[in-house]
Amino acid sequence: MKNSKAPSGAFFLPIFILMLAMCSIQFGASQAKHLFPILGVGGTSTLRLLFAGIMMTAVFRPWKIKFTHGVLKSLLFYGLSLGLMNYSFYFALERIPLGIAVALEFTGPLAVAIWSSHKKVDYLWALLAAVGIILLLPLEITDHALDPLGILFALIAGLCWALYIIFGKKAGDTLSGGVASSMGMLVAAAAVLPFGIMADGSKLFNLSALPLALMVAFFGSALPYTLEMFALKKMPTKTFGVLMSMEPAIASLMGLLFLAERLTTFQWLAIVCVIISSLGSSLTQRNK
Repeated sequence: MKNSKAPSGAFFLPIFILMLAMCSIQFGASQAKHLFPILGVGGTSTLRLLFAGIMMTAVFRPWKIKFTHGVLKSLLFYGLSLGLMNYSFYFALERIPLGIAVALEFTGPLAVAIWSSHKKVDYLWALLAAVGIILLLPLEITDHALDPLGILFALIAGLCWALYIIFGKKAGDTLSGGVASSMGMLVAAAAVLPFGIMADGSKLFNLSALPLALMVAFFGSALPYTLEMFALKKMPTKTFGVLMSMEPAIASLMGLLFLAERLTTFQWLAIVCVIISSLGSSLTQRNK
């Protein structure tokens, strides 16, 4: 009996952990939106990265590692892409609903997956993603039309996410995931700190916002990145990609529950297109 139950537990545990990570990061994003009026968008992003970097550094202790010049260069680009990704995503989140921002941002990793696959069926997934983006564009001025600048910031965040994946893989090839992530987070915090100070310098010292800022850093970065690293080591890359495809739906649910963001039928259809595109791309990749 023990032998028959063990594989089941070993299979479902990383799935549960990854789902928990996705819920955590989107819950953190929903709470970050409450900080925008207090800390400003730049201030919120800066404190999230800074506090998360400190938390992860305390856990993974990267100071014990000797870094070569090549590794430091990879970490620099990895951290810069992470910082710009978070910064631009929060500016998108200020203007458009959480679920839509995540769906648009998801085009970054989707583009990396399709580009690296070179299968004919990937044109279908790319087309579906394009349909999703077109459905979200403010082609007509209505009460439900999205802020064009918000869409642009979300797509910039997607581009940075793609770069984050590319440079993160290079950094992860020579370092453990925890060390690479903690160092990348610190570089990201250092990169956005000057912009955060220029944009919202005086607001950064608002002590009343400190508890919520710490919570956003923990649930929005430190906890989910740690959980994702554990899950990725315990499951095939394809399975990881399939499950991650549900993140725009989870973000939409968090937006509904904690921000009262109700989406239109076309907006839900657009998110479904992105999810199916990501799901299809993951399913047609080779097992790793």
